[in-house]
Amino acid sequence: MTSIAVAGGSGYAGGEVLRLALGHPDLTIGAVTAASNAGSMLGDHHPHLVPLADRVLEPTGPEILAGHDVVVLALPHGASAELAAALPPDTVVVDCGADHRPAGPAVWEAFYGTPAADAWPYGLPELPLADGARQRDVLAGARRIAVPGCYPTAASLALAPGFAAGLLDLDVVVVAASGTSGAGRSLKPHLLATEAMGSMTPYDVGGVHRHTPEIEQSLGAAAGAPVPVSFTPTLAPMPRGILATCTAKVSADADADAVRKVWLDAYSGEPFVHVLPEGRWPRTADTLGANTVHLQVAFDPRTRRVVVTAAIDNLTKGTAGAALQCINLALDLPETLGLPIAGVAP
Repeated sequence: MTSIAVAGGSGYAGGEVLRLALGHPDLTIGAVTAASNAGSMLGDHHPHLVPLADRVLEPTGPEILAGHDVVVLALPHGASAELAAALPPDTVVVDCGADHRPAGPAVWEAFYGTPAADAWPYGLPELPLADGARQRDVLAGARRIAVPGCYPTAASLALAPGFAAGLLDLDVVVVAASGTSGAGRSLKPHLLATEAMGSMTPYDVGGVHRHTPEIEQSLGAAAGAPVPVSFTPTLAPMPRGILATCTAKVSADADADAVRKVWLDAYSGEPFVHVLPEGRWPRTADTLGANTVHLQVAFDPRTRRVVVTAAIDNLTKGTAGAALQCINLALDLPETLGLPIAGVAP
């Protein structure tokens, strides 16, 4: 068995990592740590994790995490780099935060306002690249992996096939709605039920959301050239899930069938990315608790734009499921091992 420690176990992302790890046949859960919640019982924060409810949350520090085969860092942005640097180089360390996502020092400092850490391999295995490869090729055997953000997971997988095939122009607009768990578990007035229920609102409008350069980076890797993105996030009155509507101009002389074939070919062998049958549209409810991306592709011949809608569970495929998927690759295990493909309904 492979031992796994989870730092930030009292948060939403850490709790989801633990839920999935409980169902993984090759993982045994070691230390579970927290910051301000250290000393409390895990069941006080995640009563649904019945097998772990009596665990006492330990302080987050390298001396607690060292000695495990795998360490997952489910920490606030800016809190991972120093801790990761203190862990042994042969430990598989997977960062669910943004510290090690390879956007470049200048981009990090502009969007996060703190010094950048070293870039790690980017944990989006299914991402098609301009040279015909997939991002999973750099994850096999890796000992440091940066899990993508939830919005970039949906938006990048939605449009990357078109850029990798040379089908799309550099004119990208993404509008995406996220559930409130995407903002983490700390108390914020705008996330209170009274404020959020029955209402939707945009935020970080005008190219300032921190996930914007990450989407641009992934689509640029698919295109082999820089891809500017206009990204507008919105807050939806639901606990979890992302629905992204992603559009780009079609540059090639292609009809609707040819456009759709690009996406079908790109994801035909991918167990977690599903291009739905024509006429069926992605719903966040259908991805609940699953490590899946549901996509639908439409072509608007009047404006010659492709419209790709994508649904994911922001805590599963958008965070914790991606972490375990990358751990499987790092440990040379089957990529799908322990990861749910069927969602929870109703």
